[in-house]
Amino acid sequence: MSDSSILPPARLHPEAELARDALSTPVLSRAARLARWAGPETRVDAGGSLVEEQVPAAAAELGLTGEDAAADAGEAWRVAVDTGLVEVVDEQEGRVAAGADLAVLTAGSPQDVLGVWLAALETVLADASVPDLDGLVDAIAAEGGSGELDLDALDWEPEAEAEFLDGVLGNLYLLTVGEEGPGGTMVPLPALAASVIVPGDMAEPTNDVLEQVSDAMMRLDDQFRMLEPVGLVEYRPVDESLMADADEEPAAPVDDTDVSRYGMVRLTPLGLYGLRARLLEAGFEAPAVGDLADKGADALLDGTAVFPPAAAHAETEHWLSRREPLAAARELLAAARGADEGAPLRRLRCQQALSLVGASAEPALREVLDDAELGGLARVWLAEHGARDVPPPSEAMIFWLTIDTVAAQLAAEGNSEELRSLVEGLASQHSGFFAAVWRVDHPATADVLEAMGRLHPDKKIAKEARKAAFKARSQSQHGG
Repeated sequence: MSDSSILPPARLHPEAELARDALSTPVLSRAARLARWAGPETRVDAGGSLVEEQVPAAAAELGLTGEDAAADAGEAWRVAVDTGLVEVVDEQEGRVAAGADLAVLTAGSPQDVLGVWLAALETVLADASVPDLDGLVDAIAAEGGSGELDLDALDWEPEAEAEFLDGVLGNLYLLTVGEEGPGGTMVPLPALAASVIVPGDMAEPTNDVLEQVSDAMMRLDDQFRMLEPVGLVEYRPVDESLMADADEEPAAPVDDTDVSRYGMVRLTPLGLYGLRARLLEAGFEAPAVGDLADKGADALLDGTAVFPPAAAHAETEHWLSRREPLAAARELLAAARGADEGAPLRRLRCQQALSLVGASAEPALREVLDDAELGGLARVWLAEHGARDVPPPSEAMIFWLTIDTVAAQLAAEGNSEELRSLVEGLASQHSGFFAAVWRVDHPATADVLEAMGRLHPDKKIAKEARKAAFKARSQSQHGG
């Protein structure tokens, strides 16, 4: 994924709702609780971590018990420091005080709260890229007690590990924003691991690649367990029985076809917000539905040209909700004109937008009935809305609208099954279609006829389309 690519738009929840979600995450709520608990007697070491003897009291304050209590309390404190909820006021004595951002959690705007949560997310993401503590201890011990970390012994490359996790989260973001329905679908962990390891041109993964995918799954299992408490993902961990020794009998019968046993993950609405913020920070163009609401109709039609249908629909509804219907219809029609390469798709998006406008837009459509570029779509809209006294289109207008429609579909979907069906229908409904259509004065006539020649399954009709394309190309080159 290059930082110059335009990603599909994210459909974000309202910031007030996301801020409430952020405040209720275990990571941020624990950090805030420790920030309020800390007092004049609280002491930290040179790195800002709680001194060892105070960790049990911090864990007790958070109601944490068990073998992970100290680690979870330590993480909560680290988040409190990193987010500015706690401030180290005297490094030599290790004294702390409440940070300026602690008040933000109760009195700040939703955007301010989300800013604190994003800082917490960065801390957890950094922690998730570090190997387990046992591995760190072993690596230090391998140095004979020198206290220095041997990264080679640990087989850990910090930058590569962070890039791997970023790549996985980037693919999870793409899967989420590319979905047509609301909410995110749970993604199997093996598919997510394979998406960043298996080369795109590899038809059948080798045993070595499959082993890399399996190792990556285990790393991701640990990482997603860490990322769930900060609210980034909803995670169903890998079934513990899969990690048992091969010689051990499972405690209960297992279904080998159940993909959920291998881990399932999805972004939460808060996670979608967080990853988009990180992508924007990294220089990606990561739009959100609603970004175009205050812009002109030209920006709306051009911007939604690359959107999936559901996202384009949602963006257009946002745009229309801020405008009076008749004025909006006139602005859309004006923006749909043009003979450039993107014009057919603009007119298709205009037609889709006008389908969301009520009958009060009728005067705007009647005003363009004689327009060569807009008269056809105006008649379609008026007919669909039961308007009376609509003049029938000329044959030239019908053919022009046909070329324009196919050109728009080609731009939107490429050689899809829907387009193939449209091409077959056009050729069968109009006798002598290709003998007449090559004369249509439309910039895309030759390209459309060539596409029809590629798409039509009947070899004889496909040949007619290619001949018509040749004629159209010749006519264009010789100026008629």
